[in-house]
Amino acid sequence: MFKKLFTNSSAPVSSAPAAQPAAPVRTSLADLTKKAAHSLQKSGLTGQRAAVYLVLDRSGSMRPYYSDGTVQYLAERILGLARNLDDDGSVPVTFFSTEVDGTITLSVDDYAGRIEEAHSGLGHMGRTYYEKALRAVLEQHRQSGATVPALIVFQTDGNPDDRSEVVSLMHEIVNEDEDAFVAFVAFGKKVDFLRTLDVLGLKADHVSLFPADDPTNIGDEELYDGITHEFAPWLRERQSVSS
Repeated sequence: MFKKLFTNSSAPVSSAPAAQPAAPVRTSLADLTKKAAHSLQKSGLTGQRAAVYLVLDRSGSMRPYYSDGTVQYLAERILGLARNLDDDGSVPVTFFSTEVDGTITLSVDDYAGRIEEAHSGLGHMGRTYYEKALRAVLEQHRQSGATVPALIVFQTDGNPDDRSEVVSLMHEIVNEDEDAFVAFVAFGKKVDFLRTLDVLGLKADHVSLFPADDPTNIGDEELYDGITHEFAPWLRERQSVSS
């Protein structure tokens, strides 16, 4: 009875599945390079040089971000940034979880699908230990013979299991005046430690935080601005001291 009373029998019944939300539009590498250039121009960094590194979290909670291509796209965005800042335009990538899981290098000729390919071959996704990965990249920069500062883009979606070691390392970086700046990109909301780390009160600030709570909805220039807004004054200050 209720079905007969409240159903419009003349209305067609559709068996089509409900429409799915459109996937975020992703920008070509050429256009990412242009957007990065515009962001750098706003920050006064046009023509400046830095060796760009990318560190990627492979803890278990990161699985969805690898599966849906979010991490791959972040790497492409950083490659666009490196094409403006780095003299060779390539990006060394370090994957970490409990240990340093592996490394690859992205270049303009070899970047498509590389992140998921590398990630799939690295096996078990572990826990979240920052310090070993940071040390590995700092050493990589020292050994490279680079004469420009390092901009280390460090992506994570969780607080580290080695908090005290990370704080100690940050003090080390400042006390030894490492020629490196760490720009944290935080996916999700479980990263309160990074907010603490960003305001340690050190005599020099070698670290910044860009909170990307929902990384799929972060615009390209928004990401670039977030990565470079504290790096720019840090770099200018180092240049003024050395000149």
